[in-house]
Amino acid sequence: MRLATFPYKGATTAAVVFENDTVGLVRTLRERDSALDIGDLIRRPLGAQELETLRRVATTQPGVHPLPPLLPPKNIICVGKNYAQHAIEGARAEGLKDTALPTEPIWFTKPRTCLIGDHQQIVAPPGYGDTLDYEGELAVVIGQRAHHLAKGTALQAVFGYTIFNDITARAVQQGRKQWFKGKSADTFGPIGPWVVTADEIGDPQSLHVTTRVNGELRQDADTRDMIFSVVDLLIDLTQSITLEPGDIVSTGTPAGVAWGMDKPRYLQPGDRVVVEVSGIGRLENSVASAM
Repeated sequence: MRLATFPYKGATTAAVVFENDTVGLVRTLRERDSALDIGDLIRRPLGAQELETLRRVATTQPGVHPLPPLLPPKNIICVGKNYAQHAIEGARAEGLKDTALPTEPIWFTKPRTCLIGDHQQIVAPPGYGDTLDYEGELAVVIGQRAHHLAKGTALQAVFGYTIFNDITARAVQQGRKQWFKGKSADTFGPIGPWVVTADEIGDPQSLHVTTRVNGELRQDADTRDMIFSVVDLLIDLTQSITLEPGDIVSTGTPAGVAWGMDKPRYLQPGDRVVVEVSGIGRLENSVASAM
């Protein structure tokens, strides 16, 4: 099932996006409820009868793009250097001779205020625009309270999967010697266009991730190339942190970022960035002209 959040009568509402791209708005079904986003459907899933009703009343939404599917209860949890070739290109970009791969996940976070939806614009604040970079990723949406997950049951905590683009101002990231500031500006977290429920994805290590800039293929990898699998990441996190329904865990980006090029080609005003993950769809955003 593809679950999205759309604007509706001056507010927002969760929706089911069907195979023919028609949209069933949950608010029209639960008019007395306060269902606003996918977080509400995690807590109160749609029943079979409700789903069939939505299918019957689904309509097209011409010119209306989804908003961020949900706002997580805490920061978006991200992992760095989780693809070997990306870790190597990053070390080279930093001028490091040691290209040893991480032996444990490298965690950082981005605030939920950075999130934007499909077709919304990336806007760099003053001082952030000269080295603006993309990082296409698979993101995991947590469906139940989880602590001390184990290998055989970790994926039971997953509600679904979506696409995330970890936009980064490299000069700020490197100049500050930490990741939060250069990755957390408003609009630096394109996400969506929807959440695909876990039952439709199956094995999260069998997906294909690509990123294109103005149609040019920049990133191209399989999730099986991750150093730490989705299961590994969830186990590592929950040894000390309780995950809650609606939490988002982004799983790292493959090689091919602008920063790792011999002559970096950073994002410019007017550029169009498309991240695709097989089984989920495509997330498209442009860079604002006024930066």
